[in-house]
Amino acid sequence: MAGNPRNGRPYRTLCQQQRALLLPCWLCGKEIDYSITGPLASRHRWAFTLDHLLPLTKGGDLLDPANARSAHRRCNSARGNRMSVKVAGTSRRW
Repeated sequence: MAGNPRNGRPYRTLCQQQRALLLPCWLCGKEIDYSITGPLASRHRWAFTLDHLLPLTKGGDLLDPANARSAHRRCNSARGNRMSVKVAGTSRRW
């Protein structure tokens, strides 16, 4: 496939399938605003984005549905290509 594989039909189909599930963000657990679409979705922090459980830079498959997760754009960007997910802990303040 020439060019960016994320512009291809198989990737767009995978995104549509994942979006249709209406799942919460797998990183923070909060609801995703699936109504944000179009050009605004590429900039809005709470919009849906497709994240990969195993990052592509670590050998994850771009088109494997088992590797696809729904995430907020903000959460996905903050995670980067790390394997671990930062879990919100309890405060040490008493």
